[in-house]
Amino acid sequence: MSTQKGPVIVITGTPGTGKSTHAQLLANESPIPLKHVNVGDWVKEKGLYENFDDKWQSYTVDEDKLLDELEPIVAEGGIILDWHTCDAYPERWPDLVVVLRCDHTLLWERLEKRGYPLEKIQENNEAEIMQVVLDEARSSYPDLPVVELQSEGPEQLESNVTRIIEWIQAWIKDHADE
Repeated sequence: MSTQKGPVIVITGTPGTGKSTHAQLLANESPIPLKHVNVGDWVKEKGLYENFDDKWQSYTVDEDKLLDELEPIVAEGGIILDWHTCDAYPERWPDLVVVLRCDHTLLWERLEKRGYPLEKIQENNEAEIMQVVLDEARSSYPDLPVVELQSEGPEQLESNVTRIIEWIQAWIKDHADE
C-alpha cells in the first residue's frame, strides 16, 4: 500500500484505559493529518451491529459489516482506529498497534464513574489484570510493533503521545521515497 497518506495506528486496550483521549490528542498533535475513528461510536452510528445486549449494556458487533465499512478508509491510511479490541482487523491493516494499560484499581474507579454494571466492571477489570487485550494484540500481529503503554494520568498521556509521534516521524522518513 505505497499510496498511503499516513500510517494506520490501532489504539486498543480494556475499556477505561484512555484510548479515545490518546487518539484525539494524537490526531491533534500529529505532524501529518490523522483521522480518528472511534470504532465503538461508528458501530452505533452506522448500525454495524446485530443486537444490543442488555446485560452487558453493549452492542454485538457485526464484524463483516464493520470491516467492509472501514476497508476503504484504512486503505487511504492516515488513520487511528480506537477500539477495545483489535483481533478483528486483518493483519495487513495496522502499521502500529498500541495497547494501553491501567492499574486495575484506577480502572475500576473509571468504569464506576461511567456507570457500568458491576458485572461488566468486574469482567473488564479481570481482563486488564490478565492482560487479555495485550495478549490478543501480540498473537494477532506477530510481525508488527505492538507497544504496551501505561495510561494512568496526564503525564503518561503526554509522554505516550510523544512516543507515538516519534514513531510517526520515523514512519514518514521510511516512506519518503514511495
